[in-house]
Order: sequence, then structure tokens, then C-alpha cells
Amino acid sequence: MPIMDAHNFEFFSRSPEQTRRLGSRIGSLLSPGDLICLSGDLGAGKTTLVQGIASGWESIDPVSSPTFVLINEYHRKSGEILYHMDAYRIETADEAIDLDLDRMLEEGTLLVEWAERIKKALPKNALWINMKWMSDEQRGLLFTAHGSRSQTLMDQFKSRVVGA
Repeated sequence: MPIMDAHNFEFFSRSPEQTRRLGSRIGSLLSPGDLICLSGDLGAGKTTLVQGIASGWESIDPVSSPTFVLINEYHRKSGEILYHMDAYRIETADEAIDLDLDRMLEEGTLLVEWAERIKKALPKNALWINMKWMSDEQRGLLFTAHGSRSQTLMDQFKSRVVGA
């Protein structure tokens, strides 16, 4: 059981649609330079959440899992880029650094699935979302803010979801 404090927020999603709606609310808040780190077992709903994030961010591109290509790019009409990385097949943090994470964060927003695999390569200021499969229709999401920008992002998200 996680300890709840100002840097953590726990939510239980009762359907894939609700997970997408949560993602959409996060996506509507994102700015270039934001880093969202997703962790959780296979089937926890990470890609479903990313679909919602991209929708709320107003991506004009369809979302798919980048497991084999490692990184997908989604675009807005304005030209902004949302990078979607899947670190499942990345063996080391050095391998991740070689993918030029800094450039992606300078140019746009970065979402990383399986982020725990490359944690050493990622900037500290990030919003971590740990997803857990609880039943066929229910997922647990634990949001943890690391750094001032991610804290602001989480607080804005929390306000939109629960009005707190």
C-alpha cells in the first residue's frame, strides 16, 4: 500500500474507456519538455492510457504500441511532437541515452512505457504512473510527481479528476 502525500495520487479505473478519459485529461495539460514515465506489467493498460493522452493532447496521428520500432511520433496541427517510447526491448540505460532523449524533450513531450527499465537514463523531473492490473475491467494507477513541473502537472490533473 503506497503512502499518500502531496507527491502521490492513486486512482482506480473501472474500464478501458475510463483509462482513456484519464489519459485525455493528462494529455490536455502537457507542454514541451514534459516527461511521463509509465510502468506496470503486460496488460496493465499503459498503451490504453497513452491513447487517451495523445487524444487529449490533440494528436492528428493514430496511436500504436512502439514495441518493435521503439519510438513513435505523434503530431499536432501546430507541428508540436509527442514522442512515445517503449523501453521494453532496451537492455541498458546507455542504449536509451543513445536514442537522444534530451533532444526529444527539447523538441516535444516524451511518454515512456516500461520506464523503470531505463530509469537511470531519464531526467529526474518526471511524472511517474505505475499501473497495476487488478481485474479484467479494473486498473490501479499510482501517480508520483518528481520535481516542480511534474508536481504542477499532477496537481492540475488531480483537480480535473476529483476537484481537489
